[in-house]
Amino acid sequence: QVQLVESGGGLVQAGGSLTLSCAASGNNFRINAMGWYRQAPGKQRELVATMTTLGNTNYADSVKGRFTISRDNAKNTVYLQMNSLKPEDTAVYYCNAKGSKWYGDTLDAWGQGTLVTVSS
Repeated sequence: QVQLVESGGGLVQAGGSLTLSCAASGNNFRINAMGWYRQAPGKQRELVATMTTLGNTNYADSVKGRFTISRDNAKNTVYLQMNSLKPEDTAVYYCNAKGSKWYGDTLDAWGQGTLVTVSS
């Protein structure tokens, strides 16, 4: 099993910065990729950024140039540095981890979410 815990959300002014963290813990798993998704009020969940353990990254067009994903594989932790925040970035941000369990089953875990609110 694996547990994902996000932290770092809060209320910030437009143009400000915020960094989110997500730590994975548990036993008998291997993470191949971690990432961030978000869901704004009344909207569908959308991908924000992902990163594989190899270092490949994928960003939503709406955050390219403003957000940076990074990770510490040894700590099974992923970060999302968010700069130049806009009110439209307001959402609940969810951490995701994909990989495999040691006995072969696929791992697809989600955190509880952390709220980011950007005021104008």
